[in-house]
Amino acid sequence: MNKVIVIVLGIFLFLSCKNETVNESDTKMNDNPLLAEWNTPFGVPPFDLIQSEDYVPACREAIKMHKEEIDKIVNNEEAPTFKNTIEALETSGKMLSRITSAFYAVSGANTNDVLKEARKVLSPELTAHRDEIALNEELFKRVDVVFNQREELNLTAEELFLLEEMHKRYIRSGVNLEGAQKERLKEINKRLSELSTIFGENLLNETNGFELHVTDKKDLGNVSESLKASAAEEAVKRGKESGWVFTLQRPSINPFLQTSPNREFREKLFQGYALRGDNDNKNDNKDIIIEMANLRLERANLLGFRSHADLVLSNNMSETADAVYELMDQLWPSALEMAKKDRDALSEMMKNEGIEGDFRGSDWRYYVDKIRTKRYNFNEDETRPYFEFNSVREGAFMLADKLFGLQFKLLDEAPKWHEDQQVYEVLETDGTHIGVLYMDFFTRESKRGGAWMNELREQSNIDEFITPIVTNNFNFPPPTKDTPSLLSFTEAQTLFHEFGHALHGLLSNVKYGSLSGTNVPRDFVEFPSQVMENWMSEPEVLALYAKHYITGEVIPLEMIDKMNEANSFNEGFRTVEYLAAVYLDLDWHSITEPVEKDVRTFEKEAMEKIGLIDEILPRYRSTYFAHIFSGGYSSGYYSYQWSEVLDADTYNEFKKTGDIFDADLAKKYRKMLSDGGSKSGMDLYKDLLGRTPEIESLLKKKGFN
Repeated sequence: MNKVIVIVLGIFLFLSCKNETVNESDTKMNDNPLLAEWNTPFGVPPFDLIQSEDYVPACREAIKMHKEEIDKIVNNEEAPTFKNTIEALETSGKMLSRITSAFYAVSGANTNDVLKEARKVLSPELTAHRDEIALNEELFKRVDVVFNQREELNLTAEELFLLEEMHKRYIRSGVNLEGAQKERLKEINKRLSELSTIFGENLLNETNGFELHVTDKKDLGNVSESLKASAAEEAVKRGKESGWVFTLQRPSINPFLQTSPNREFREKLFQGYALRGDNDNKNDNKDIIIEMANLRLERANLLGFRSHADLVLSNNMSETADAVYELMDQLWPSALEMAKKDRDALSEMMKNEGIEGDFRGSDWRYYVDKIRTKRYNFNEDETRPYFEFNSVREGAFMLADKLFGLQFKLLDEAPKWHEDQQVYEVLETDGTHIGVLYMDFFTRESKRGGAWMNELREQSNIDEFITPIVTNNFNFPPPTKDTPSLLSFTEAQTLFHEFGHALHGLLSNVKYGSLSGTNVPRDFVEFPSQVMENWMSEPEVLALYAKHYITGEVIPLEMIDKMNEANSFNEGFRTVEYLAAVYLDLDWHSITEPVEKDVRTFEKEAMEKIGLIDEILPRYRSTYFAHIFSGGYSSGYYSYQWSEVLDADTYNEFKKTGDIFDADLAKKYRKMLSDGGSKSGMDLYKDLLGRTPEIESLLKKKGFN
């Protein structure tokens, strides 16, 4: 699953602002709603008042305000203390943070030409501003003074952790570099910011620009009626007089690959997806990848690390690339062997149908679906009526109630960035306000692909308790004029997954915003989201929400059994395509010499090294690997697998109690969520289970032992 978590790391403002050209003279500063007081329910952004043109001038004004706050700290004549330096840095830039948070959320989920241009304009400006703070020697001197006095300051555990993390980030940012090296670091950071923005825009253009126009109904196979209706509407939207249009959005491409009997159409759609950013056109990402990989290596070397992976992983639970490779190598042989056996079985089925030629990657999902039907008498489309998106959302809410006693109240009047959004107040059982949750469900051209959570406001509690505002974003099939949005089981999993991220942000209860919610090590952040997926497929949980959208009938037990059995099939494929992407990420970022070969050769050699079979592509090929080239997951895509060890281990503890809602364990789990990133990932895990994680539960879950 594609998921992007925005992690705000205090003074460095890692929230990347993305978007487009705006004439500042068009917006009077005193009329800019982003800079005014937000008189909205619970202080949510006034999306109904904000214009796309408002972001650039507001950001620039907020940067000025932040610079003034930093200057005040640097020029303070009093001796550095925790309060006048560390806490002052932590609380600086509030205006900029609230503006960039809204900007990033809207530009990711509902972009337009103005926002795209603003992203290009603001990205380097915000990077330069971040560098001014991160590389400010006089500011670091004050931080260093407090750091060296830390044993004598009688700090709380959270205050000490904040101080240590802030000091570490300064060192890792390159504050001790001098002269030309420091200037070169700034140039690298600026260029990487620009390249990341271009990569993402190219990918969006490639995704939106492709279409498969089908005019013969027999080529649709047994795709669901709701998808047929959606594809017909897409055809009309794209100016076709008749037929159906399928796109590279997952709710469109995956069902077609599963069900269409037209092998050449499947291949065309499959290759359209696989070659995004690799078409030697204006949206090509290959040169960008080489430049980014080499710049990241150069930056790591400037900061004293052998590789970008060493730089990134030194601050994660895993600590080293060797530890990540060791985990992957424990899973790869069994997964690959399972995938090969499945490939042979699928290929044999194709040959038995009289189909000539080699079995191809575009055939995989089609014959998996056939085997599921034949072996398990399971058809995924039969389950869709039981996963109407509102019902699935209610299932997530009911699970949160059972585990934590949370309630969700619809806020009809809350301002939104798109009419499809739903906004909820989140409350304790006694009615105490916890926070606000925005949910944006449906695919559209203005939204980037995948699913993600981000924060419009982080929880903190310095002078007063500030409640969080978080968002969940999806790319589900939109409703048609005849049917609501009906989800596949995998799409329903995605909702629970992102909701897990939302709970991590909502249940935070720490003092400092930069340590709240999802501000945790990258290889820990997916754990609270992935563990939610375990509950959602339990029969007693499905009985709460998986109800036929017309009849209200609860999904039959025999259908649940068939679904779970069928979904366990093809585990080799799922693990192999994911791990292949992990290896690819690590290979790009473990280089110790600049890459001179082209992207296709680099990727081919990387996949040959691990023995990836031709019929399976990495989940993300390099040219559309947005996680690592346009998001925050470089050297960190393994975190989903690392976190899967944690989630399988934790859920097994719930199962061992005999009650998957065990109150004592749920209380400990909530405490871990509430601690946010105020401790190391390993300490958080030890607080939960009293021990380090064990891999056995994951191996058993995948059928690898």
